Amino acid sequence: MSIRYNVHSIGTNPLAKSVICSACSACSAIILAVTFSTAVLADNTPVSEKPKAATSAEQVVAPYLREDAPVFNLTAAQFREKFNAAYPHMALAEYKPIKTPEVKSPLTRAASRINSTLYSSVALDKNQRTIRSLQLTYIPAEPTEEKTEKAETLAKTEKINRATLTNYIAAFINLFEPTLTAEKSQQKATELLAKGKGAPFYQQTEGTLRFVIADHNEKGITFAIEPIKLSLSDK
Repeated sequence: MSIRYNVHSIGTNPLAKSVICSACSACSAIILAVTFSTAVLADNTPVSEKPKAATSAEQVVAPYLREDAPVFNLTAAQFREKFNAAYPHMALAEYKPIKTPEVKSPLTRAASRINSTLYSSVALDKNQRTIRSLQLTYIPAEPTEEKTEKAETLAKTEKINRATLTNYIAAFINLFEPTLTAEKSQQKATELLAKGKGAPFYQQTEGTLRFVIADHNEKGITFAIEPIKLSLSDK
């Protein structure tokens, strides 16, 4: 099975395996991505902007799921405290544990609801409790029979929601790359979303960071930021 970053809306796809956060029962969608639909390339392998789908023989475990995967020197609580201090107007709620059936997984997971369409989640090293993968998941609001809105209104709402996603991506990037200006971080966020548009897996590496976009079209978008190991030739 391939490993991908994925998004599922609870209750909308009876065939999809969804993970429901017991501490965030009000969430209408969810949460953490655990698999890629394309192979994840080696950390020091050049990555094309539009990677080809992997064959079954090429499919490998996602980097953050490996036993020796690097971690940020931050717990979820420490990251949240640091983020909220830097961006009080975008404050994150507490990350709540997510129950998963992955008994043998080296990870634990937690999620924080930002609003009705945007969530942040973390994959934590089970032993160190530090972050291996920090993610943002945007799930478009689904129209209901009771609430029929005009196309123009829906488009406006979608634009606002995507702008919020972009702003949070930029803030996450800036927190880990403080040398970037707010403007440069915003440009990087916009660039990642543009280059990853429609791609089930797209990644960029910059220094000791990996940026990932998993765009599942109408099902939603996941952004991830992860630490990477540098080879001697990179240092």
